[in-house]
Amino acid sequence: MPQPKKKTASKAKRPAKKATKTAARAPKKAKVPALAVPAKPPLRQVVVDALEDMKALEIKVLDVRGLTDIADTMVIASGTSDRHVRSVAQRVVEKTKQAGYRPHGVEGQQDSDWVLIDLNELIVHVMLPRVREFYGLEKLWDMTATKRAAARA
Repeated sequence: MPQPKKKTASKAKRPAKKATKTAARAPKKAKVPALAVPAKPPLRQVVVDALEDMKALEIKVLDVRGLTDIADTMVIASGTSDRHVRSVAQRVVEKTKQAGYRPHGVEGQQDSDWVLIDLNELIVHVMLPRVREFYGLEKLWDMTATKRAAARA
């Protein structure tokens, strides 16, 4: 029968290694910054960029704060044809949804002479030039600071 191996004295008497402070600590991991959620771009900029991408004509941004409670800003633009007006309005809706804004309503897509997009704090009007001239929304809502002061007095 084979005999079991005997432990050598050097291995049996060897004391266990003490963990040194440097060996006991795991290496520090570099702090990785938490992934920040990208901020939503300003709604006004999203709308204007969408209008410019679709080659809308005569884009005008009006500040209507203090004039009405329904919105803070109105954007008025024109299209060259009813098909162009419809396409421009659809692009505005698509881009605002992609940016994280939800339209409350879209009116006028059937006829496409005048499409209104309600984005809560901002209202977009996309019109044919003849409709825009007839209704004159710029004249109705464009109030400079001097006109506002005169209206309040």
